[in-house]
Amino acid sequence: MSWRRFFRHFFYRFRTIHSSFSKESLERITQAITESEKEHDAELVFALESAISPLVALRGYSARERSIDVFSQLRVWDTEKNSGVLLYLLLADHDIEILVDRGINALTKPGDWEAICRAMEGNFREGKFEEGVKLGIFEITKILKKYFPKTTGDKNEIPNRPVIL
Repeated sequence: MSWRRFFRHFFYRFRTIHSSFSKESLERITQAITESEKEHDAELVFALESAISPLVALRGYSARERSIDVFSQLRVWDTEKNSGVLLYLLLADHDIEILVDRGINALTKPGDWEAICRAMEGNFREGKFEEGVKLGIFEITKILKKYFPKTTGDKNEIPNRPVIL
């Protein structure tokens, strides 16, 4: 890839998540996920990290590839209804990725998720990280309500707190 990306990831390692997301904002995001999951049977996970290894970044390892690894590591795919959704933010690249489990993927279009990412990036460019994530959660919820409406007996299979990597 580029040396510019290498140095961006090198220096972002020293930038903490809390410079973009306060403890209180992470609590509000947790609450937004909890409220979202009251409206559908899917499981929503928000994971974020400052940077990946600079050498890995230099080799061209993308935010998309990283999000696929995180989807697996966090076992977002391991839900009863195959209805996991990962909202992944890599701060060094200013990149947001949405990955969905096969049950959701079979019913939706990739363009739906791309549109949500673009809307979130608008907030991120203005430094409104919490608002951007909450917008993403709101828009994801609208799609999930359509395809995985809430049923009785649904259980919370994955914790709602943001995962800081």
